[in-house]
Amino acid sequence: MEALVELFMQPATWAALVTLIAMEVVLGVDNLIFISILTNKLPEEMRERARRIGIGLALLLRLGLLSLVAFIVTLTRPLFDLFGHGFSWRDLILIAGGLFLMWKATKEIHHSVDRNATPDMFDSGRSALGFGAAIVQIILLDLVFSIDSIITAVGMTDHVPIMVVAVIVAVAVMFTAATPLANFIARNPTVVMLALGFLLMIGMTLIAEGGGVHVPKGYIYTAMAFSAAVEALNIFARRAREKRGGNTSDH
Repeated sequence: MEALVELFMQPATWAALVTLIAMEVVLGVDNLIFISILTNKLPEEMRERARRIGIGLALLLRLGLLSLVAFIVTLTRPLFDLFGHGFSWRDLILIAGGLFLMWKATKEIHHSVDRNATPDMFDSGRSALGFGAAIVQIILLDLVFSIDSIITAVGMTDHVPIMVVAVIVAVAVMFTAATPLANFIARNPTVVMLALGFLLMIGMTLIAEGGGVHVPKGYIYTAMAFSAAVEALNIFARRAREKRGGNTSDH
């Protein structure tokens, strides 16, 4: 206990903690977008519960992986070489997660643009199967993002208590933002397509990272922020046109 108090009395500890929290929150955005889109496909009365379960599982997975830090570090050791790159378990997990994200995003885009698309497994008429399928897919992506998050955290600090605090704070932010984000996406259909585009980009980034191609996260999140800003301007413009139209009809 004394060692823990002494650790958090050091300024360097707080600097590392703030940096790690910021990084965990940014990495959690990807996870949150996926959970929001997926749970919005469920019947309305199930969405909140599914989001809470999904984010709760993300916290449990991260804390569980932190207790296995020594094992998690071994996931970065190469298993085999291919095309001049040594593939590790982490690389394979990232590639699998990226492929899954791209498949899911492409499937949802097709479902959105094709008016004759057949109901998928998240159709409200099959709510029980939809809820179970949603939770399973959230768990799969939680695992991918959790492993990437913990490995990144291990590279920033050697102190597990700092990692634990950063993970808890980041997941608390996710928990707070989940419902407002999901509701915003549901109210603005064009945002759904933008978010699906984000998932495609994130999936390609995971595959690239798994293949040994480092993609600077700053570029990815800058592009996402710029796209979100443009979409926000479009939303404001639409609302302004609707108000002008409403005022004209009143006269």
